[in-house]
Amino acid sequence: MATDKPKHEGRVKIGHYILGDTLGVGTFGKVKVGQHELTKHQVAVKILNRQKIRSLDVVGKIRREIQNLKLFRHPHIIKLYQVISTPTDIFMVMEYVSGGELFDYICKNGKLDEKESRRLFQQIISAVDYCHRHMVVHRDLKPENVLLDAHMNAKIADFGLSNMMSDGEFLRTSCGSPNYAAPEVISGRLYAGPEVDIWSSGVILYALLCGTLPFDDDHVPTLFKKICDGIFFTPQYLNPSVISLLKHMLQVDPMKRATIKEIREDEWFKEDLPKYLFPEDASYSTTMIDEEALKEVCEKFECTEEEVLNCLYSRNHQDPLAVAYHLIIDNRRIMSEAKDFYLASSPPDSFLDDLPAHHHAKPHPERVPFLVAEAQPRPRHTLDELNPQKSKHMGVRRAKWHLGIRSQSRPNDIMSEVCRAMKQLDYEWKVVNPYYLRVRRKNPVTGMQTKMSLQLYQVDSRTYLLDFRSIDGKKQKVTVWFVCTSWSPRKHKLPRSSQDSEEV
Repeated sequence: MATDKPKHEGRVKIGHYILGDTLGVGTFGKVKVGQHELTKHQVAVKILNRQKIRSLDVVGKIRREIQNLKLFRHPHIIKLYQVISTPTDIFMVMEYVSGGELFDYICKNGKLDEKESRRLFQQIISAVDYCHRHMVVHRDLKPENVLLDAHMNAKIADFGLSNMMSDGEFLRTSCGSPNYAAPEVISGRLYAGPEVDIWSSGVILYALLCGTLPFDDDHVPTLFKKICDGIFFTPQYLNPSVISLLKHMLQVDPMKRATIKEIREDEWFKEDLPKYLFPEDASYSTTMIDEEALKEVCEKFECTEEEVLNCLYSRNHQDPLAVAYHLIIDNRRIMSEAKDFYLASSPPDSFLDDLPAHHHAKPHPERVPFLVAEAQPRPRHTLDELNPQKSKHMGVRRAKWHLGIRSQSRPNDIMSEVCRAMKQLDYEWKVVNPYYLRVRRKNPVTGMQTKMSLQLYQVDSRTYLLDFRSIDGKKQKVTVWFVCTSWSPRKHKLPRSSQDSEEV
């Protein structure tokens, strides 16, 4: 595919896509609306500047997002159709949804009614379950990362902080936004992964029902104490059944927290649950070849059916024929009712797994068993003032946080810089091993000794995390050391919980 950027009637053209208006501007680049020049279907094109993502040390984040989105074909997860690379930019061609963020919807309209909240929550849990079954933990679920299509259906986006799960492996890095962070995440304890997504989903459910966040405070240490105590308020109008579910999902002890299985068995959750969200026989793939879509691709590209089928069967997902085929299929499905969707059970490396059953369809030659894994909860973040009339916090910014300091430098270089900085600050240290130091410094005012430990962890093949812990006598306790990784403006915050509510 061509990687140049020719003009098309005054507009930039990338491959088969003509770029249009800018939908948004983020830390790493822009998102523009695009149109496939042959099928005429709209897409969203995320444009990532290579130099910027290198300078911001987020190469690993972008790589994870691309890898994970390529795995998924689910009606409530944003789809990645294609990745086009040029020497200066990376273009991620993704599913276009017109409804904006769930965050903005709540800020503008306030809390949703119980029936609508349940419908969106069911869609979100179905998508989270799909991620966990494919061994991926999102780790940054929040209303800002849930998009809405034209029919008010939820679409989970932004998999930049997600991680692949492995049997017996525990995660330690603290990702996501502080108001959505589970107690084990902000405390620096090990966690398996799924349980933090469940926690975050519980916070989203609370935001849907109440228009506020369960844990909120401008003072970060106070916010963390509220989260670790697990104390939140419930408005009097909430259904007792949903309060019970919220309590189960927002359990401080991850071992007592609800699992996906338990959520699915909850009576409040099961009410009006569409069958397509959790197919009874998830081990059998209903992937079909749609003959009408096949014929349309052949007409648009003036090629034979055999050429398109060879491309689909070879799983060459970047081929223009495969991309056009999936665009036609997905846009036809978007125009239909949600019940016409089927939760695909594709293998992790498959990109052909949610093609709908059709009366002009023939079986796809592959049948793949569904990957099964247990699921659990995740963190939360503050939205703060919802009512535009009461929006006194204009210009308030939202932050993404992680514990410790991350770097993609070499481990020896990281530790050398740490030692150089400590020497300049008159710290004393003992080398327990090359990547673990015990540090102390005398406070010139109080004369008290401040003690802490520094430990370098490997996050992935290229990224390292320098973790800080205070040392109190023989006991170690985690201290909150934050580094803000990115800021973007947010006009409103969800309002604080009112006083006419009861404590849970």
